[in-house]
Amino acid sequence: MKKTILKITIATSLLAGLLVHDVDAQSMHFSQYYNAPMLLNPANTALMSDNDYRIGANYRNQWATIPVPYNTFSAFADFKLFHNEERNNWLGIGGAFFNDKAGDGNLALTRIEGFVAYHLGITPTSMISAGLSYGAVQRSVNLGALTFDSQWDGFTFNKTLSNNESGNLAKTNFSTIGAGLNYAYFPNEATYIKLGVGVANINQPTESFYNMSNKVGIRPTVNLDGIFRLTEMWTLNPSVYYTTQTGAYELVYGSLLKAQISNTKDNNTSLILGVFNRFNESLIGAFGVEWNGLQVVGSYDFPISDIRPATGSYGAMEFSIIYQGLYSNLRTGERGVRTMNCPRF
Repeated sequence: MKKTILKITIATSLLAGLLVHDVDAQSMHFSQYYNAPMLLNPANTALMSDNDYRIGANYRNQWATIPVPYNTFSAFADFKLFHNEERNNWLGIGGAFFNDKAGDGNLALTRIEGFVAYHLGITPTSMISAGLSYGAVQRSVNLGALTFDSQWDGFTFNKTLSNNESGNLAKTNFSTIGAGLNYAYFPNEATYIKLGVGVANINQPTESFYNMSNKVGIRPTVNLDGIFRLTEMWTLNPSVYYTTQTGAYELVYGSLLKAQISNTKDNNTSLILGVFNRFNESLIGAFGVEWNGLQVVGSYDFPISDIRPATGSYGAMEFSIIYQGLYSNLRTGERGVRTMNCPRF
């Protein structure tokens, strides 16, 4: 009985976020924000130190042990274009697909987004980047999979009774605009520091299933990240990420540590370990491997918040896969010219 009550309560809350005036639905997020570059900031589009293109995917499964788990998936690609002879100025373009589903009613968000950024070397040891994004978004919910008060027959929710809704599948569409800036500093090949600021939903689009004036709140994001080559084998990558939207906020901080275990022409292999903290919510452990430009990382969120009893102490699993390469490798297999003094990570 308690599980049934919890299911009804959470499902109702999810719908209320979309149906009630001035309340925003959950925005997508990944614990591996460092492996979702364009979702973090449009200015990250094709910001790569020694590669020309990047293709990746992310998957997150959250709260699988309670009645309304979240499943989030993204796929993206970005490319360098029109770099100058010194290879310190270039245009970046990219595209991404995002999908997020939650609950028995499959409350879903589907977003297709395009990105463009320009990266300008202002000194031999620094660069600024500016980016824009435009996304087409659809929200949907399967009302036929939910139960309503009109279906209560005195003993149970009877789905053969009418839910008094017009149609089972409700949809709403809107467009969103984002922008971002980065400043990068790389005084030598052992040090790289980047500060980024991004803003999502600049246009504050209207999101409602019933023609209400529910506005999606502007979502600013700040990210600071560094790469420090400690030795020929070890590289440290600390970072912090903060975002806020309509009163809610998320703060994640921690570090990755990369150990290069092989560095030959045909076998460049590294192990990746990471520990992060989502403030007041979870501890995050990460483990991955990189082999010849292909990186696979898995992470797990260990909940420490008040929701832990409801989840049975189970958290969220997340996986990312990213491949980075050079256009020259596609033709000749030879390694290209590096563009910035920064450690490879």
